[in-house]
Amino acid sequence: MKFEAFTLEEAITKASVELGCSVTELDFKVLQHPKSGILGFFKKNAIIDAKKVGNTKSLKKTDISSESKKAKKEQNIDKGEKSQKSKKDDKSPQKPEKQKNNFENKKEFIKPNNEKVEINKAIIEIKNGIENLFKNDFFNINSFEVNKFDDKTIYIKLDGDDAALLIGKEGYRYKAITHLLHNWIYPKYGYHVRLEISRFLENQEKMIAAYLVDVIEKVKTTGKAQTKLLDGVLVRIALEQLRNEFPNNYVGVRSSRHGKFIVIRPAKNE
Repeated sequence: MKFEAFTLEEAITKASVELGCSVTELDFKVLQHPKSGILGFFKKNAIIDAKKVGNTKSLKKTDISSESKKAKKEQNIDKGEKSQKSKKDDKSPQKPEKQKNNFENKKEFIKPNNEKVEINKAIIEIKNGIENLFKNDFFNINSFEVNKFDDKTIYIKLDGDDAALLIGKEGYRYKAITHLLHNWIYPKYGYHVRLEISRFLENQEKMIAAYLVDVIEKVKTTGKAQTKLLDGVLVRIALEQLRNEFPNNYVGVRSSRHGKFIVIRPAKNE
């Protein structure tokens, strides 16, 4: 019989309960190991094929219930002992100076590293990290390119048969992967990330550039304009293009209950 659970331990326990035997009486084969997935996507449970072996009589439900109650009772006793010990520890005096030192150590631990890693060294480490990240059976991604885009940015390109799946509907997985890479690379190496999956980013940039032609013309004519509501990665792409086009103007993102849009107007000091 097949049994599925979040972990192998839970699957084995589930099998022993349903087959009415102890874990030692099980003969099982792991059909699927549990995996946490990427960013919470494509999580896999543990699956085993198990059967009871040996001539030992099946455990009765009452026996299982009795063992469960006994284990629960022992667990409660342990909790009670730990609770009493905790209360005793709370009564013991604590030195203020020691608390202060612990706090300072904690602050030191979470302090970000502001020093940039040399870019060529960073590129090698990042490429190895990305290859390891996608070394699984979730996506067929076999092309990994990591290069310098500019002094502040590292360019990453991923491609393969499952590139479309990695992008996701309306680019929602693309956005999640971008955040994942940024939250890893920027704090550790000090560089921003420009992610390309197949030609998704290139196509989005071309589409936004075509749309912004009329918006740019309106700004040049009237001095101000705003875009339509934009979704996901399109906001960032449009913002980058408009700021490059109007470096001396105010170009900012506004939010409404329906979505986000970009406003372009003269800067206040003009």
